[in-house]
Amino acid sequence: MAAAVSMDALLDDLEAESAVVRAMVADLDDAGIGAATPAEGWSIRDQLTHLAYFDEAATLAAVDPDTFRTRAAALLEAGPGFPDRIAADHAGLGAEEVRAWFAGARDALVGTFRGIEPKTRLPWYGPDMSALSSITARLMETWAHGQDVADALGMLREPTDRLRHVAHLGIQTFGFTFRNNGREIPDAPVRVELAAPSGALWTWGPADAADRVTGSALGFCLVATQRRHRDDTDVATTGPVAAEWISIAQTFANPPGPGRAPGAVAAAFPTPPRTPAGGSA
Repeated sequence: MAAAVSMDALLDDLEAESAVVRAMVADLDDAGIGAATPAEGWSIRDQLTHLAYFDEAATLAAVDPDTFRTRAAALLEAGPGFPDRIAADHAGLGAEEVRAWFAGARDALVGTFRGIEPKTRLPWYGPDMSALSSITARLMETWAHGQDVADALGMLREPTDRLRHVAHLGIQTFGFTFRNNGREIPDAPVRVELAAPSGALWTWGPADAADRVTGSALGFCLVATQRRHRDDTDVATTGPVAAEWISIAQTFANPPGPGRAPGAVAAAFPTPPRTPAGGSA
């Protein structure tokens, strides 16, 4: 098993992932920031303002949980479409304003969480979560929304072992995914074996499980964050439970998402060897 990640190490990875997003949008003008992404109805601007808004929300949850709960209740009371409403509320921002908001909100988030005990329970829009889980979710969101930005710009991001955090969240949301779709959580265990960008093998679940998911970490993360249809990746399944899970996998805590149709975005992506050498997670 991999050693538990520290808060500082996780925040370092979040900053590195943030730098990738900032670099992709650094030279966009107002027209460029408004370019459409594969997420229906969402522009690059919407992707970035979404990240900035929820960075500020996570920071508020850490420093003033009572105020966060009040604001979260009001947001949720207005209905489940609040991400689209947040995007619409900031649709008039220019490129420089969007970049400044994202950078400022992200820097404040990182600075705040560097002083927080990882196991501290913090409120969120669903159940409370640990501070470490909150930052893991922010990293996952950054990578996933960054994928939408990369696709909009025709860029191919080089995968890194920071995907370990996204993949682990994909594993942790197994039960949530089934509940979220109104299905019973299966009793059968699932073995997951993923080829890391570094060439290591990351594993979860019992080695003798009949149901299995294999492929690259990148492919699994693209599927679990619903940025690619599984047919456009190298993800393979054995057994009915694994197949059902991968067809509905979802790392984000919203109602079931539509995902991407086969071939909706470019299928090509760099992958490590399918049978890598190295240690296990």
